[in-house]
Amino acid sequence: MTTDTTTETDLYNLDLTDDPEVQNAVFLRAFNSGDGAAFDRLYRDDAISNLSGKPLTGNERTEAIKQFLATGPSLDSSIKYAYTAGDTILVVVDFNLEITNDAGERQKIHGTCTDVLRRVENGKWMMAIDRPVADKLPV
Repeated sequence: MTTDTTTETDLYNLDLTDDPEVQNAVFLRAFNSGDGAAFDRLYRDDAISNLSGKPLTGNERTEAIKQFLATGPSLDSSIKYAYTAGDTILVVVDFNLEITNDAGERQKIHGTCTDVLRRVENGKWMMAIDRPVADKLPV
């Protein structure tokens, strides 16, 4: 599924839901905006993200996300499967990521991402674990 992420949206009021397709669309919209602070708002404070290549949480995660999104990556993803158990959702997606390497050239990375979302006290769903794994890293 390719999701249009160009429609103007208030990035600071995006909400994940219990619908995996909506979750994916919201995640892509925030990621492709390039606004790392807005994207990081989808995560619980104690969430772990492996977006940087190593598991980070808290301020380290936030700063890594801001720095990475500032480089202008482009992401597309599609749901492989999702399972809900009470206040927890496991979502697995295939992703295609385009990044700019150190030489200024665009590189494409394909992989699979495992996400765990949790429903918090106010009923809102938030990212708890984000673990993208590339099929092959660019050389």
